[in-house]
Amino acid sequence: MPNYILVTGGAGYVGSHACKALFHAGYIPVAYDNLICGHRRLVKWGPFEEGDIADSAKLREVIEKYNPTAIMHFAAFAYVSESVKNPGKYYRNNVSGTLSLLEVMRDYGTKRIIFSSSCATYGISDSPYISETHSQNPVNPYGRTKLMVEQMLGDFDLAYGIKSIALRYFNAAGADPDGETGEDHTPETHLIPLVLDVAVGKRQNVTIFGNDYATADGTCIRDYIHVSDLADAHVLALKLLENHMASNSFNLGNGVGYSVKEIISTTEQITGLAVPTINGTRRQGDPDRLLADTHKAKSVLGWTPQYGDIETIIKHAWNFHKTTPEK
Repeated sequence: MPNYILVTGGAGYVGSHACKALFHAGYIPVAYDNLICGHRRLVKWGPFEEGDIADSAKLREVIEKYNPTAIMHFAAFAYVSESVKNPGKYYRNNVSGTLSLLEVMRDYGTKRIIFSSSCATYGISDSPYISETHSQNPVNPYGRTKLMVEQMLGDFDLAYGIKSIALRYFNAAGADPDGETGEDHTPETHLIPLVLDVAVGKRQNVTIFGNDYATADGTCIRDYIHVSDLADAHVLALKLLENHMASNSFNLGNGVGYSVKEIISTTEQITGLAVPTINGTRRQGDPDRLLADTHKAKSVLGWTPQYGDIETIIKHAWNFHKTTPEK
């Protein structure tokens, strides 16, 4: 009997990689996406259903059709700066949309959900390494929507027995090692694809926001985690829930940081192309270092990243970037 998993946002960046990981683990992913941010060409490992998470009638139709044993929930708007300028859009989609999804799950007895959360739920930290016990004080509407969903998940567990695992990503990066899916955002805000755009001449330069951080080269340090490693963690989380484990949350990162200048210089080495830069103003609230403490994910999920070095992450991103259609 086929084991369907409904993947909201399954035509997006992380969602499409999760669909591939699910397929190779013996599941049938059903990509559910409104294609506002996702791409139909990235749906390759199972059925596609076009729909919005706010559309309860469509969700009911899809769940009746496939009877999924679990949900992987990626569908969300995810631009921090946009969330500050247009918070209603984020609360309406990320929070209200998830409420719609959870209520349909409740009505159909779907008892497992893996949630794509974020380290943005923690806010600003004085410690370079953040563990799951760190206080959650998000500083922007995007982070607040992710935290609100985590709180909703706890309430729906208590009321209806819907078990959940929230996976808090640090900086998702890279692309499928086979080149079958990857990162293609409009607009693009992530550092590595922006740098690759500059390398191939799609942009004139990349802006370095601040060069006075307390780091070796003056630029801030972040934890980059390969998107395929993220996808593998989602499958492990699903198996944990299938084994009747309680709801939980985990950080996903490498626990190793790279500075903005290191990303740029490594990209130049891999591509053989120059990446011109300009200096911009340091962004308010940006810490010097932001790294994941991943001991819990490794010990409880049994998760070990396979692509931890930044050279591999950028190389995979570069290979996919060269195949991305012109916008």
